[in-house]
This record gives sequence, structure tokens and C-alpha cells, in this order.
Amino acid sequence: MPTNRLSQTLAAAALGLGLMAAAPLAAQDQAAGDLPVGEPVEPRLGQTYVAETFTDWELRCVKQEEGVLEPCQLYQLLQDGQGNRVAEFTVLALPPGNGLPGGATVITPLGTLLTENLLFGVDDDDKLRYPFNFCDQKGCYARMGLTEELVAAMKAGGEGHVTIYSIDLPGQAVDLVVSLKGFTAGFDWLAERMAAVAAAEGN
Repeated sequence: MPTNRLSQTLAAAALGLGLMAAAPLAAQDQAAGDLPVGEPVEPRLGQTYVAETFTDWELRCVKQEEGVLEPCQLYQLLQDGQGNRVAEFTVLALPPGNGLPGGATVITPLGTLLTENLLFGVDDDDKLRYPFNFCDQKGCYARMGLTEELVAAMKAGGEGHVTIYSIDLPGQAVDLVVSLKGFTAGFDWLAERMAAVAAAEGN
């Protein structure tokens, strides 16, 4: 490398290091009132966002154009005893007159033993068995119809229990805890809005 180009490279590097070293000092000298604190980012159309939190449940909605009702559901991430993310549990309210007040979907990892189905129960109640519907790149899906009795049990209960099995350890159950804190408020919010929509469409 020619001497002049080498000198320019070293000078540029020295300048860069100097700016890096000076940056923290400049930040210290800047008044706190001048520091940007960030602005909330509005969700884009079609984007899922957290509209509200009901204790251990997130209310997730899909952004729509103004004046269009946004589809919303309750969401909770399920972890195993070591804190690993294992499954997703979502709940929605169904329109009145469908025979069921709500439905749920549980997404489990690929490698779930599908022939064992999915088990779900509240506290010490007997568990119910639900088949898996399909799998994709995200995981395997089991859809659950929530009866009036089951919704009442979830509202009154302390925690739900999802049981699945792995194809690697078919004889060892994996028990995942579903916190029911905030479920009553969250489900009632969904049900009230669904009833209001049904009433408006009836008029």
C-alpha cells in the first residue's frame, strides 16, 4: 500500500476510535431532558399486536382499517419446568347460538406424539382428550371446543394442565401449566364484545 494511502487509512481509523471514545463523554454531558425516550410504534394493517393484558393473559388483536372490528383472542405462552418455551395456548369467544361459548387452540412442537392426542384439565378435575388437527412448520395444532362447564371451571380454577407426549420419549408425559389468573376478565371481555357484535348484526 502506498505511504499516502496507508497514512489516510490510519488517520481514518484513529478518527473513528476517537469518535467512539468521545461518544460516552458527550452523552454524559447531554442534559437528560434532551435525550429521546422513544415513541410507540403503531401496528401496521394485518399485524398482530398486544392490545391489553389480563394478568397472565395477553389480548392479541389483528390491526384493521379504522371502523373495522379487529379479531382478538387471549394468548398465553406455556413453558416446561425448566423455563423452556413449549406451547402456545389461545382462546376466543364464539358468537351466541353456536352451542359453545368459546374455543381454544394449542400449538405444540414438531415431534409431538400425535397418536396420544392432547389432554387438558383444570386443577384436579379429570382431563379431556382432544385430537391434533394438523401440523405445519410452526408446530402441531389441537383445537378445543370450550363448553359452558369447562369455561366455568377455568374461571373458578387456579390453573389448567396440558399434557402431551414426545415421539422421543413416548412413555413420559410432558405436563404444561396454564395460568388461569386473569382468564375470567379476559374471556368476559371477548364474550361481551361478541354478543354486542351479534346484537348489532341482528338489528
